[in-house]
Amino acid sequence: MPQDAPVTIDVVSDVVCPWCFIGKSRLEKALALKPDIPVEVRYHPYFLNPWVPVEGMTRDEYLTTKFGSPDKYKQIAGRVSAAAAAEGLTYAVDKMKRQPNTRDSHRLILWAQAEGKAPQMKQRLMDLYFTEGGDLSVREVLVKAAADIGLNAEDIRAKLASDADVDLVEQAANSAKEAGIDGVPTFIIGGVAAISGAQDPQVLANAIEQIANNRDKFVEQARAAQA
Repeated sequence: MPQDAPVTIDVVSDVVCPWCFIGKSRLEKALALKPDIPVEVRYHPYFLNPWVPVEGMTRDEYLTTKFGSPDKYKQIAGRVSAAAAAEGLTYAVDKMKRQPNTRDSHRLILWAQAEGKAPQMKQRLMDLYFTEGGDLSVREVLVKAAADIGLNAEDIRAKLASDADVDLVEQAANSAKEAGIDGVPTFIIGGVAAISGAQDPQVLANAIEQIANNRDKFVEQARAAQA
């Protein structure tokens, strides 16, 4: 493999996962620590809550189902809010009134990726949900989010009204779970090293550098392990 080839970073995450929101920021800080290492970041879908209906559900109903009650989530929310604030992000838990199914959000990211705008689409959706309290189950909310990053609103509206790429997104999300990914975010670096969780930027930067400098060795080790 050419040493100047970009290091691939496959990010498996969901737009309603608060640690994915924080993890994206930490990855970007990690990349800024190693500006001389070329990378290619690719986003892959994951359904954190596949049981949420397509139309979404109230946030209180969701928190009761997942944590027992909204009150039981308050302590977790405090930790998440503090971690987000440390990254310069706002986790506005009081603004979140609806819990969405994220299948259509992942379709948007897929379509944005075709135009080189997956990171912007991912960020817009997470900002909309975590900071602004937007309902990602509402089609017109998604259309506006896509338009906000420069995608064609009419094209996106028509695609969302169809089944375009539904199977592709669902297969990709299922494949992640079949591969053993049970926590997100997960960063797969160079196709050979998987790091789970919203790790410190320096940890991610060091891993990226190790893979970049020793990629042939890591690839050979991965092949040997599969043999």
